[in-house]
Amino acid sequence: MITAVALAGYATVVGAVLPSLLSRARWAHRAPVLAVLAWQGLMVTFVVAATLAVYHLVLIEQHVHRGLVGLLSVCGLAADAPPGGSTPTVTDALLLAAPAAIVLLPVGWFVRCAWQARRARQRHLDVLTLVGEPAPQYDATVLDHAVPAIYCLPGRCRRVVITRGALEVLTEEQLRAVLEHERAHIEGRHHLLHVLADAFSRAFPGLPLARHAKEQTGLLTEMIADDRALRFHRRDALATAMCEVAAGRPPQAALGAGGTGALLRLRRILTPQPRPHRATWLGLVAATVAAPLLPLLVACGP
Repeated sequence: MITAVALAGYATVVGAVLPSLLSRARWAHRAPVLAVLAWQGLMVTFVVAATLAVYHLVLIEQHVHRGLVGLLSVCGLAADAPPGGSTPTVTDALLLAAPAAIVLLPVGWFVRCAWQARRARQRHLDVLTLVGEPAPQYDATVLDHAVPAIYCLPGRCRRVVITRGALEVLTEEQLRAVLEHERAHIEGRHHLLHVLADAFSRAFPGLPLARHAKEQTGLLTEMIADDRALRFHRRDALATAMCEVAAGRPPQAALGAGGTGALLRLRRILTPQPRPHRATWLGLVAATVAAPLLPLLVACGP
């Protein structure tokens, strides 16, 4: 019971306390890649800790004295499980359904969200085939629409879309800067991070971690794409282009240059801050990797 309480407390801290602290951390916007890794680590940690806590609660009489090895023994996967031994009973299977559901729920939502996003992208690609005009010089598709907007459709049939309004208001450098931003989304497969955060939020609605992770993932991936564009283009060119296309809303399952937190990103672009110290990087990476391993060590204990 002590192990179950400890794991439940750990899951509560990860799911309800740490998200508000991480969302306000100053280093996160200076190292968005590391911050995205931290949010992914928290989501994995919550699932691992919550699963093991429920396992210890529902199987306390049968296997909790053997820690995680008890779970493997029930499934016949433990190294010391006797060959040809007793098979899991119906009761064992029903009890295992509770911790298994915590793992399968976000996995199921991920599959569904990925499928829905893919369908939405495909529908939009079908429309672009009919009304879009190829622009080989930009490796993009031009859409005859007056509102300035630039966005990308990631995935297997990737596409960058520029509206006619954006071509009219943006200079060549500004246009190139935003296109670099969109290619960063595509090459970084940021849509998968969005789907992961969306699936987690649907699997655990009301959980602070789910809400913050979804919001911050959208913002941080935009910052990552901004940083990629700033490697090749001036800050004022990207900032001005962002302002021009901010009114354009990308379609469902697309990633647009206006993106999330435009004002916050503009301030970050125009007033750059130093990157975190190398020691800070290493410490945060180590903490992110260790966080999901700690509940496993607790559960494997005698």
